[in-house]
Amino acid sequence: MEILNIETAQLNIRHLKISDLSDFHIYRSNPEVTKYQGFDVMAIEEAEEFIKENATKHFGKAGEWVQYGIENTKTKQLIGDCAIKLDQYDTRIAEIGITISHLEQKKGFAKEVFVGILDFLFDTKQIHRVVEIVDAENIASINLLKSIGFRQEGHFIENIFFKGKWGSEFQYAMLKREWDKRKL
Repeated sequence: MEILNIETAQLNIRHLKISDLSDFHIYRSNPEVTKYQGFDVMAIEEAEEFIKENATKHFGKAGEWVQYGIENTKTKQLIGDCAIKLDQYDTRIAEIGITISHLEQKKGFAKEVFVGILDFLFDTKQIHRVVEIVDAENIASINLLKSIGFRQEGHFIENIFFKGKWGSEFQYAMLKREWDKRKL
């Protein structure tokens, strides 16, 4: 298992720290930010427990989501978090999740994080495939995936009971060879 640290032009993707708690809680307690996420709004105590529990996790364990902080290198503020999970049955397949604070959205940070993680997964770790599951109503995430070069593979109709109602999801994916071709 390894300590992950990915630097991009404006951001540092690194392990969450207890000193991130205030910034983390600000966006994780916002219902608009959690609307399409697999988690609900968090009380400060829940946010603290989450950070402490996550501190024991490291990149590389099959089937386990590991959450990382997204730090603006200029301000040293936590502006969001992201997660990476290697497939439980084949660690050459990965999934990524990203949450950006409502105070930092629409600034290109999500794309920068995504590209940084893809570069790490495909070029450093030689991952074969990255799969993304996205709520069919989450237009911003769908547009982000398309802009990076992900292709839609599936549309699942009312396949998940989510936050009190049935929801539909899209599956997107990208292969390493597609990533390599994109960079040419």
